[in-house]
Amino acid sequence: MNNSIEAMDDSTPKDNVDARGIFGKTKTVEATGIILGSLDSEDYSMNYPRRGKCYIFNHKTFEPFTGLNVRNGTDADAARLYCRFRELQFDVTVFTDLRIKEVEKELQKAGKEDHTDYSCFICCILSHGEQGVLYAADGQYKTEHVFAPFRGDVCPSLAGKPKIFFLQACQGDKLDYGVKVTSKESTDSGDDKQTLRIPTHADFLIMFSTVPGFYSWRNTTNGSWFVQSLCAALLKHAYDMDLLQILTAVNRRVAYDFESFTPQDSTMHLKKQVPFVTSTLTKNIRFPPS
Repeated sequence: MNNSIEAMDDSTPKDNVDARGIFGKTKTVEATGIILGSLDSEDYSMNYPRRGKCYIFNHKTFEPFTGLNVRNGTDADAARLYCRFRELQFDVTVFTDLRIKEVEKELQKAGKEDHTDYSCFICCILSHGEQGVLYAADGQYKTEHVFAPFRGDVCPSLAGKPKIFFLQACQGDKLDYGVKVTSKESTDSGDDKQTLRIPTHADFLIMFSTVPGFYSWRNTTNGSWFVQSLCAALLKHAYDMDLLQILTAVNRRVAYDFESFTPQDSTMHLKKQVPFVTSTLTKNIRFPPS
């Protein structure tokens, strides 16, 4: 299926899909020499010298032999993410149209870096995709390759710290037709340390723009529904909600406020979407202002 969906006229922004084609005693924990904070704290520590690194992989154009369409609107997504995470004191780096080996090189390089002075790590990938697969400029790579370099046993300086991933990409070619519903409105103590063994896959938060098997929609002018909603929610709630609460607000906005508009193609018209979160977090993520 061709994923380029034309609007009826130039005045109406177009929606596309990102598919290939179509409590007790307070204790301080020390792991690999890094002080992680109190075991009893409900929040991850954001008291390190620096907030964290944020990598944005923006894929707009692809090699002709891949058969992948240009992702118009993705630059708006990248710009929003860059501004929002800069405002949250992250060191942001944007990579554009990298090839597979270049993407994997940058991720592996980041996993080998010393994050001792950083509170967390964020990675955003904007591309075409399928379930379990993302696309670089010259072909596909497995989604799991994005997360592997940051496991606790591979990147010890991020062990016990949140690793956050936002993936704007399709996870299949199914369409969400939505369902009509009726809504009813109603008017510490102690300074001792202990060694802690933690799971290597702990402290990951991964948010996909859509559920497994389904399309993810992107407006060719304004950017993807998901990134628009994510950045709006961060702007409004970054300092008064923990991140999982914010992401619930993102789900709500994408689910309720967006619907595809392609009247010239009834099979793609008036379709819905909801993002999908998977988490192995052990505490709340909050971004206190500096």
